Amino acid sequence: MAAAAGAGEPSPYAEAEGSDLASARAPSPVVGKPLPSGAVPRHAYVFDGEGGFADAAWDVAAAAPGAFTWHHIELPRQQPGGAAAKPLHHAQALIELLCPPLTLQEILAFVATGPHCGVVDGGGGGGAGALLLRVSSPGPVGSAFALRLAARVTDSSVVTVSVGGVPRLAFGTTQASLLSEVPLGVTASLSDEGHGGGRAVEGGVVIEERLLESLLAMNHADGAHTDNPVPRTVSNLLVHVLGTHVDHVHDIVTRLEMELDSIELHLDKGGHFMRKLLLDGRRFPKMHLDLQRLLQVVSHGDQVFPRVKEKCASKSWFASEDIVALEDLIGRLRRLKENLGFITNRVTTLQASLDSWQSEQINKSLYYLSFLSIIFLPLSIVTGVFGMNVGGVPWTEQKNPANLDGFFNVMLICVVILLILLLCFLFPSLYSHVSAWRTRRALARSSSQNKRHLKLFKGHKDGYMRL
Repeated sequence: MAAAAGAGEPSPYAEAEGSDLASARAPSPVVGKPLPSGAVPRHAYVFDGEGGFADAAWDVAAAAPGAFTWHHIELPRQQPGGAAAKPLHHAQALIELLCPPLTLQEILAFVATGPHCGVVDGGGGGGAGALLLRVSSPGPVGSAFALRLAARVTDSSVVTVSVGGVPRLAFGTTQASLLSEVPLGVTASLSDEGHGGGRAVEGGVVIEERLLESLLAMNHADGAHTDNPVPRTVSNLLVHVLGTHVDHVHDIVTRLEMELDSIELHLDKGGHFMRKLLLDGRRFPKMHLDLQRLLQVVSHGDQVFPRVKEKCASKSWFASEDIVALEDLIGRLRRLKENLGFITNRVTTLQASLDSWQSEQINKSLYYLSFLSIIFLPLSIVTGVFGMNVGGVPWTEQKNPANLDGFFNVMLICVVILLILLLCFLFPSLYSHVSAWRTRRALARSSSQNKRHLKLFKGHKDGYMRL
């Protein structure tokens, strides 16, 4: 294998077959084959700098003069057992794949959280210094909205690490997109009674919704866009990687907007079942949390990309047109940030409307309950009065002539107590009316006193002036 960058000695992987060190090492990883940890060495390319590239074995070492290499690793969101992956597991997988020539400091920088952009000593892996950048979001990595991307860039190599797959990242030898043949396939299948997923119209082809969903899924496949321009420099490759990351975020935001549009359409139709389903499933609180994670990713990119542009502007191997491309990516990120703010406001508004609808439903239920209480309250009072055990209570011995009116006395006392209670409940309203009456009376009195201090203005027939 090739010698390690920055070192004149051959790589330890190239030792003789009978060496004890070589026999103790694990076999070299195979590109595209998952490791026991779940990490996948997804891409390993060597570029000749003239628009050509070729697949390469997994060996993070220096390329030949005039060429540069790219190695991409996909870290799993879950462990093979199904448990959520942790940064410790990711660090172990990267050590297995990248160490050596990368140092432990660089590997730990890949799996850390938060935004980062800095230059570290290239050591044994890439010249005088390597640029390290990282964009990540908080939260468990098992969430599809927890995006993480890290890169290590030198003048002859690029190593990128992502959690999960990044769509449209690879290159192909055909130099043609698979999606360019879809309209032809749709048109050719029209003769099959319209089961091809589209129909021909004047000037084009109409694609049905079910086929369009399949095309959108194909558009996110890594091998669909084999027409990506092959980078000629390391700066082209870095811009391509960062651009696909921004495209990935944009795709997620677009899907969220489409989902929100669908939900708003159902809510505008007045679907009771849809509202109940959204409330029971807590859809909007979960969507709000996902939006906050996406917003953090975009904010980290808005912090890291300008620093990358600043540090790369002084590099001799970074092309000036790629500086302009980085500025375009920064502008896209800022527009995405604004768009996410608008989507967050929409989600908040929809959640508020659902809460208002739920409050109305509760108020209706309480109204019906109050109506039933009004019906049964007099009945319960009557049954309570006539069903009392009044033995020994004064005025209850009806056979005694002195207590002949005892029952009426008890009822009179109940009516008096009821009036007192009603008066207590009505007292605040009476007090407010009395206070308002006194206020109006005071204002009227003040107005009459002001009029006494007005005299007729001699220069005008009907005018008054204040003294």
